[in-house]
Amino acid sequence: MDLCSAYPAARETFEEADDVLGFPLSRLCFAGPESDLTLTHNAQPAILIHSIAVLRCLADRVADAGWAAGHSLGEFTAYVAAGAIDFAAAVALVRRRGELMLQSGDARAGTMAAVLGLEDEAAERACRQAAAETGGDCVAANYNAPGQLVISGDTAAVDRALELAREAGARRAVRLNVSGAFHSPLMKPAETGLAGHLESVPFRDPAFPVVSNVTAEPVRDAGRARALLRQQLTAPVRWTAVVRSLIGQGARTFLELGPGNVLTGLLRRIDRGVEGRAIGSAAEVAAVSE
Repeated sequence: MDLCSAYPAARETFEEADDVLGFPLSRLCFAGPESDLTLTHNAQPAILIHSIAVLRCLADRVADAGWAAGHSLGEFTAYVAAGAIDFAAAVALVRRRGELMLQSGDARAGTMAAVLGLEDEAAERACRQAAAETGGDCVAANYNAPGQLVISGDTAAVDRALELAREAGARRAVRLNVSGAFHSPLMKPAETGLAGHLESVPFRDPAFPVVSNVTAEPVRDAGRARALLRQQLTAPVRWTAVVRSLIGQGARTFLELGPGNVLTGLLRRIDRGVEGRAIGSAAEVAAVSE
């Protein structure tokens, strides 16, 4: 990765994570194979590590950040950024989170799907009707942006909800390539398993508020942070509401740290009046630093 070649802080971040995990995840990140890296118990710590590596490279530039938030897994990064949890503890925690989510998916197969171009209420009705007709679970999982919703649950129920969404006028309604029904009742065993691990990790009050996926409200104390990170596994990610909450608190510049620029794209769909910037590569770090 060019980031590690250009910035010692990034390289040290990956090395620290390898020590915590007891195996060279960095090698998997840099050399693959991609099929192994994308397994959720590898992908989750990899994304966290990359995000914190970028954060450390930009330490001077983001020292005065007033708020933080993260989409699903990214909320752990937000709490590390706010000083609520140590990086090493977070790496081990999200690795275990990924393992538990994979186990839940293996125990009760499910899926997720994207519904585009439909009002949230109409998509929610499709989920409720599909669940009633099939006897399975189907719920809204990610409120990503206006007209962009992800649903999750038992495969038959999700497939029926997709049919209903298309009938209701969805522009697109397609299954996603995932290993489980995340942010749905099917993840209850993972939530139960993660609870004990969260209790064993020291948490501190965040140095600045972190807006929760579950409530879309600022979190300012350690106990609340721990409880909401547990609930997050089965609760929907209210990302549109999270972003609007931050804007309501005066946020006008959003930095997306880590791989990709998905959240920056969602930001444009939520509110074009604010600035978003994705930073993941050495060149992007250098541009911000200058």
